[in-house]
Amino acid sequence: MTAHPDERNCECHWGSAEELALLKVPDVELDPDLLRRTWQASDWDDSPSVMRRILPQFAAALVTGLVDDFDIREAGRAIARGQWHEGPPEEAAAVQEFLHAWWARTLTDPDPAVPAHVVFALCAEATAVLTPWLNTWEATTHTAADQHLAQAVVQWEYDLRGGDQLPWTCWGDEDEEAALRAELTAWLARHAPARLRAHGASEELLHHIRLIGLSDADRWDDPHWNDCTY
Repeated sequence: MTAHPDERNCECHWGSAEELALLKVPDVELDPDLLRRTWQASDWDDSPSVMRRILPQFAAALVTGLVDDFDIREAGRAIARGQWHEGPPEEAAAVQEFLHAWWARTLTDPDPAVPAHVVFALCAEATAVLTPWLNTWEATTHTAADQHLAQAVVQWEYDLRGGDQLPWTCWGDEDEEAALRAELTAWLARHAPARLRAHGASEELLHHIRLIGLSDADRWDDPHWNDCTY
C-alpha cells in the first residue's frame, strides 16, 4: 500500500519532501520519528491511504511497546481515521483480527508491553464500540485478566466515579461518550465485584466499584461516599 500520489503535507510542520516521498513507495520501513509524525498528523488529504501505508509497521510498534503510553492513547483515533471498516472486506477483516488478537494476548500476559487498560481504550477508539472488548475480557478466565481488571479499576475509578466521564479522551460526540460510559460502568458494576473479590481485591476497591454503579444522585448521597480516598 502507498499514500495517494498527490498526497502532501506542510514541510515546516510535518516533514520534508523526501520523507513524504517515502510514503508513496510500498514496503520501505520508516524511522520511528517519521512513523510517529505520520500517524499523529490529522490533516492528510487522504488519511485512509496514508494509514494503510503505515499500518503494518505501526501495528508492530504498538504491540512491542515502541509507542509510549501517552502517545498510544491517541493511536486508536489514528486507526479510526484510516476508515478501515469502510475498506475492502479482506483489509477490514485483517485490522479487526489484529485488534482482537492483540487484546486477547494482552489479557493473558501478566506483564504486557502496553497496559491492558490502555489497549482497551485504543481498541474502543479504533472501533467506536466497547461490547466485543468487554465480552472478551469477561470470557477470559485467567489470573492475568483479573489482575488487569483490578489495575484498570484503579486507573478508571476517579473519572467514572468522581467526574462521571470516560477515563480516556473520546473523540465522539457527547451522546456517544455518554453511551460508552454507561456501558462501561454497567459492566464493571455487574461483572467486576465477584471477580475481583475472588482475586483478593481490597474492600476499598470493591467500594469504588459499587459507587461507580450508582446513579449520579445516589452516588453523591451515599453515606459512605467519604470512605473513598483519592
